[in-house]
Amino acid sequence: MPRIDMAATGANIAALRKKNNISVQELKTLMGLSAQTICKWQRGECLPTVDNLVILADILNVTVNDILVVTY
Repeated sequence: MPRIDMAATGANIAALRKKNNISVQELKTLMGLSAQTICKWQRGECLPTVDNLVILADILNVTVNDILVVTY
């Protein structure tokens, strides 16, 4: 059964953010969230909500599927 790999997804969020030259502080401002929330995503402690995934994908110029890492 497929599942979302939280650690790999978090690392992917961090890599995509850096690739787009966006700091955690800039991303928190753009998304209206706390830096703590962004850092939790990047550490794989939790996942963004579906709404936040859509916003994040738009900011990072990728699709939601490009953000999530699914394992089988």
